[in-house]
Amino acid sequence: MAILIVASFPLEAGDGFCNLRNTSFAAGEQITFKVFYTVVGAYFGAGEANFTTTLERMNNKPVYHLVGDGKTYSFYDNFFKVRDKYESYIDTATLQPYRFVRNIDEGGYKKYEHVTFNKTTNTAVTNNGVFKTPECIQDVLSAIFYARNIDFNSYKPGDKITFSMFLDNEVYEMYIRYLGKETIKTKYGKFRAVKFKPLLIKGTIFEGGEKMTVWVSDDANHIPVRIESPISVGSIKVDMISYRNLRHRLTSLISL
Repeated sequence: MAILIVASFPLEAGDGFCNLRNTSFAAGEQITFKVFYTVVGAYFGAGEANFTTTLERMNNKPVYHLVGDGKTYSFYDNFFKVRDKYESYIDTATLQPYRFVRNIDEGGYKKYEHVTFNKTTNTAVTNNGVFKTPECIQDVLSAIFYARNIDFNSYKPGDKITFSMFLDNEVYEMYIRYLGKETIKTKYGKFRAVKFKPLLIKGTIFEGGEKMTVWVSDDANHIPVRIESPISVGSIKVDMISYRNLRHRLTSLISL
């Protein structure tokens, strides 16, 4: 799923995601996105992705349980079937992950990954062993929610916001390149939005580099309202189509 596959290349560990606190989301939030596949200028509804946030306890600590669940519609399954589920359990204060689970099926490519992050030893325990991590580390899903708390007003267009992410038994150095603000019209409505590009690694669906563009609501929620990216054949567009229990009013919405 476009909104979940965000990675880069191995480098030195970054520190861009160490000190933020959550002001953008709360337990009970639910957001749904529709994925459109584009070929020769025509758009087809290919699937949906749903994100939920609940408050739970792990090892006697309060955690946010984040779930990202995406699948293609039955008709599109005949072309490229996707059944992806990502889960992350993050500390409610620091937003650092304690556990990450990835269970994906993308066009027949299947993978299951279970990671436990040990904050005392700065290690990640996976199906394949124990790996050293920097003090500040994110997984694919926790990074999305952490990024929602970035104060983009502190950056100028072109700036990179770096952070470290653990995936596939490796530490990756990621960045988000901030592009500025603009008004965008989506399937849901017209929004004032913050625009940026995350660095991607080439995978089963996406090309590598700064090919993906993301727009998030220019308000205190910073929810993604549109994502665009080329894929192996054609391109995709992902629009937010519904939401429930946002922490703040969606003041960036100009019109439906």
